[in-house]
Amino acid sequence: MGLGLQAFFAALPIIFAGILLVGLRVSAKKAMPLVYIATTAIAFIVWEVSFSRVLASTIEGILITISVLWIIFGAILLLNTLKHSGAIVVIREGFNNISPDRRIQVIIIAWLFGSFIEGASGFGTPAAIAAPLLVAIGFPAMAAVMAGMMIQSTPVSFGAVGTPILIGVNKGLDTQTISAQLEAAGSSWDVYLQIITSQVAITHAIAGTMIPLFMIVMLTRFFGENRSWTEGLSILPFAIFAGLAFTIPYALTGVFLGAEFPSLIGALVGLPIVIFAAKKGFLVPKKIWDFAPREKWPVIWVSKFEMKFDAMTSKIPMSLSKAWLPYILVAVILVITRVSPEVKAFVSSLSFSYKNILGEGLNFSMSPLYLPGGILVVVVLITYFIHKMEFKELKEAVSESSKVMLGAGFVLVFTIPLVRVLINSGVNESGFDSMPIAMANFVAHSVGDVYPFFAPMIGALGAFIAGSNTVSNMMLVQFQFGVADALGISTAFMVALQAVGAAAGNMIAIHNVVAASATVGLLDQEGETLRKTIIPTIYYCIIVGIIGVVGIYGLGLIDPLMK
Repeated sequence: MGLGLQAFFAALPIIFAGILLVGLRVSAKKAMPLVYIATTAIAFIVWEVSFSRVLASTIEGILITISVLWIIFGAILLLNTLKHSGAIVVIREGFNNISPDRRIQVIIIAWLFGSFIEGASGFGTPAAIAAPLLVAIGFPAMAAVMAGMMIQSTPVSFGAVGTPILIGVNKGLDTQTISAQLEAAGSSWDVYLQIITSQVAITHAIAGTMIPLFMIVMLTRFFGENRSWTEGLSILPFAIFAGLAFTIPYALTGVFLGAEFPSLIGALVGLPIVIFAAKKGFLVPKKIWDFAPREKWPVIWVSKFEMKFDAMTSKIPMSLSKAWLPYILVAVILVITRVSPEVKAFVSSLSFSYKNILGEGLNFSMSPLYLPGGILVVVVLITYFIHKMEFKELKEAVSESSKVMLGAGFVLVFTIPLVRVLINSGVNESGFDSMPIAMANFVAHSVGDVYPFFAPMIGALGAFIAGSNTVSNMMLVQFQFGVADALGISTAFMVALQAVGAAAGNMIAIHNVVAASATVGLLDQEGETLRKTIIPTIYYCIIVGIIGVVGIYGLGLIDPLMK
């Protein structure tokens, strides 16, 4: 079978999912079981993957689903706990005191606070925390999910304290062979990895500075009463300012300090700057923008557990700092457990694993206390005491959260296994590469020297399939390296383009959309969200592709491996 036909069959599950979710607007709970069946059928018939490997991949996917649901449960539980303690009312009033303008609120919560959470934790946690918080202060659930997904871009390559680079690139490349080549050229692996990190940071900073503006114009266009792009553009100076407040320290950190802290430091520097500017009215439009009255919202915008703020009051006097303390604790504990080797070892000591699933060499492990879900649950227990809650209130919060988590579970139990079948299809009787690699090979062979323009799209495709920048890098980075080597261009920059594209692809990763939607009780509208988040994803891939072509052929970027 030729490469073109291989690529066609490999793409069929993705095309099928797109038609059902985006084209026909079928809910994910109906679409994803069908896509799973189609994926396994192609794996059996075309790729000749054994039944044992498909079953092992499915089991692996179900186990991964449990860990994802644990994160979802923790995020929803914290929100519901704060609802019952009365803290949400105080937090909402606090944002109104900074600015009642929803455009500014989404920048502060999603772009800056969300980027900090991404830097500390990664793995979809920012959307799981930012989206419910936006709903809690009065955003439509669908708008909150859209904003939460859009921040799954610029900060993602350095999420979870640099995991997509330090693990994704390190594990994806043949480090032993490359290190030998670097030493022969008078360089080292550490120098090479830092070149990649610097190029990822700079490329993201160029493309990502516009994300706050994108977020706002999409908010006003799709969720404003006037459906207006210009209401978003009227805040352009402040949006660019907020973008630069994050991306400048972010890029400098990536260039001078490495992969662990760009997203964390970018957010820590940007957040107080933007809040101070908003309070002082710096670059802020005089006309305040808000959503239409709640009664005018379409049904598809609204969460199944929409909070009625008019009936909510804080049951005890509570300061803004006390109301925010649970979120501050989440951020602090996330950073400590990721940065401190001793604390990381302690919280990871409780671990469940399944080695060599069905003898197929697939492994799974889960550390409940290390995962963000465990940290969120611990913070909920702390909140119970510091907010002086009654046990029945905590019990009700647990009950409400469990119902939402189970709704998401049905979708994810098909979505994540089908992803694992795609990724693990490289072990087969047909002799074909895995399905994602087959698609990437087809693109590389079809476009030739202009491939750098398409490299970010390949990375985004990997993240769309896997729902993870790290996994996309592990799956495709050696392929990207090989294409660059064959073309005689910078391998380091090609790897950087892969990492940046993979970050952008998170905005349309189906199981991330399902997970973020679940945290606000917005199920069955995943296709509507994807129709919106595909817009910034296309922007990101095109801009980064242009940067790739200019960098390689215009600026003539080189690295130690180039002859």
